[in-house]
Amino acid sequence: MTRGLFISFEGIDGAGKSTHIQRVAQSFRDAGRAVVLTREPGGTPLSEKLRELVLHEPMDALTEALLIFAARREHLVQVIEPALARGDVLLCDRFTDATFAYQGGGRGFDWQVLAQLERMVQALPDGALRQPELTVWFDLDPEIAAQRLALARAPDKFESQPADFFAAVRAGYVKRQAEMPGRFACVDAAQTLEAVGADVGRLVGDWMKQVAA
Repeated sequence: MTRGLFISFEGIDGAGKSTHIQRVAQSFRDAGRAVVLTREPGGTPLSEKLRELVLHEPMDALTEALLIFAARREHLVQVIEPALARGDVLLCDRFTDATFAYQGGGRGFDWQVLAQLERMVQALPDGALRQPELTVWFDLDPEIAAQRLALARAPDKFESQPADFFAAVRAGYVKRQAEMPGRFACVDAAQTLEAVGADVGRLVGDWMKQVAA
């Protein structure tokens, strides 16, 4: 059986992940693979309810982190692990890197506490942690992201944060990439839609060649 593949897509709000996730999904479908598209927080009925709380309700930083990891645990058990066991390609709009970036970087919450929660929630039977095999990070200047968001939907509580919050979030992504460089692939999201799409396609294609080798 073809083995499952887990790819996550990361970036601050306004980086433009969604369009490119759909394109990557279609490329895998064209190659005959079954694809599961999902997101975090969310991905299951319960996790989506927790997402609404996290995005719209004011709360303590630890409460926020616990809810996000609770949603992630449900997502892992109900969606991610079954999809990988079936041999599907699982494409996730954000995963744990976003928690370290937004809660650890943006909120300034304790990085080591987040790491403890990560170990609890994502532990596999062999002791390893479930992580994406490839993380495509859409890196974008927070000022450009803010301009894009101003033209988009009504902001949630994160999207309405000031530019310095997003600068701290970006710094969180930089730190996370430095901790796990092997699975990160960075894309300059300030480019045109076509240029970003070409970069994403190339990065995923190059990675697939390495997986198949």
